[in-house]
Amino acid sequence: MKGAVMEVKPFKAVRFNAEAVGDPANCISPPYDVISPSQQQELYEKSEYNIVRIIKGQIRPSDSAEDNQYTRAAGYLNSWIEKGILKQDPIETIYAYVQDFQIAGDDFQRCSFIALARLVELGSKCGVLPHEQTLKAPREDRLNLKRATAADFGLPFMLYEDKQKIADKIIEKAAGGEPLIDFSDEQDVRHRLFAITNEKDIDVIAGMMSKKSCIIADGHHRYETALAYSKESTNPAAGYRMMAFANTRSEGLVILATHRLVGNIEAFDSAELIARLKEDFEITEYKFGCQGDDKANAKQKMLAQMRTEYGRDEIAFGIYNGGNAFYTAVLKNKQAMESVSPNMSVYWRSLDVSVLHKLILEKLLGIDEKQLAAGSRLEYIKDNDNAIDESIAKVDSGQKQAAFFTNTVKMQQIEKVVAAGEKMPQKSTYFYPKVYTGLTINKL
Repeated sequence: MKGAVMEVKPFKAVRFNAEAVGDPANCISPPYDVISPSQQQELYEKSEYNIVRIIKGQIRPSDSAEDNQYTRAAGYLNSWIEKGILKQDPIETIYAYVQDFQIAGDDFQRCSFIALARLVELGSKCGVLPHEQTLKAPREDRLNLKRATAADFGLPFMLYEDKQKIADKIIEKAAGGEPLIDFSDEQDVRHRLFAITNEKDIDVIAGMMSKKSCIIADGHHRYETALAYSKESTNPAAGYRMMAFANTRSEGLVILATHRLVGNIEAFDSAELIARLKEDFEITEYKFGCQGDDKANAKQKMLAQMRTEYGRDEIAFGIYNGGNAFYTAVLKNKQAMESVSPNMSVYWRSLDVSVLHKLILEKLLGIDEKQLAAGSRLEYIKDNDNAIDESIAKVDSGQKQAAFFTNTVKMQQIEKVVAAGEKMPQKSTYFYPKVYTGLTINKL
């Protein structure tokens, strides 16, 4: 990830005041874009000061230009600052953010730091590389919020590479002290925030980052919004954005897959889909019920096989489209992607998600980029057992027509695609766990 440099600096974050709110953990939330309507209501009820009121406020039938989710967000922010619900730290700080979590019984710890970073145009020459496509509606939503509040809430999650692990060592030292906040979320991820105020440590981190470029791992819409806002604002502080930074050499950097659920396809024929897939893919069937295995075992065999093929560097998916069978589809026609994406690099064409989107969703099901942007035919599913089972249940109930299960994108693949100046399809990666919102706020 070579290119222009990344300028970072400390700041005085605005944070929830424990003396006023009790447990600040009740005021923190997941990122706005993963909050479901039911979770939104739960967060509203969790605390009258939960940050969800600002980042994803409820929409009312009576909303107008003078009173809407964005004006109310500004009202909450200003009121909470005036009442001392939110207080600004007195010292210029870089914040160490430590997340402890488990996956399949294995323990992980991901360390990052939160700082202000100077905004630059996206691209290898500028030093900030996006890896996923963004959509217009979320960009407009975040820009409306920033115009109303003149503040940063959520954190773009940035990746840099440092073999020496300079910042990681400083974070580890800071984590030996008293945390500013310490809580576990509904997925049993432990979140801890620590202050790095030693000027030498801050200078070391800033000096290290001055030689780095970054990949946006998560929060593309937030970064692009900040860039757009900086161009229309007369406030010099708008040229910087609060972000979280993690080292790609960290053992705790975990990427999970994001699966796809398809619905609202006119004249959808599940048997025809499998038949047409056989033109470019090797199809294996895993029957269940009276003709074969039980359903849970058939599902596990499908998932195990697609992951085994992925380990052999094959492009493979799992498929469930109702009926009494799961399927794996392994790409056998390696030239198929060249014909549908002749202008893309070999790195982009070899991504599982690229093959899924071009050869299956677009070619076979007619879901083009415009329909993807509309969001009515595709739902994105997290890679965990409950979400996978729920997606299968939606197909069984007729809510959806098919589920496509994908493998995890590797960090090396991301680096090669962004180095080629390309972007992956939306929701290609799921960096786990999410960086939460409300730990720190940057008021311009």
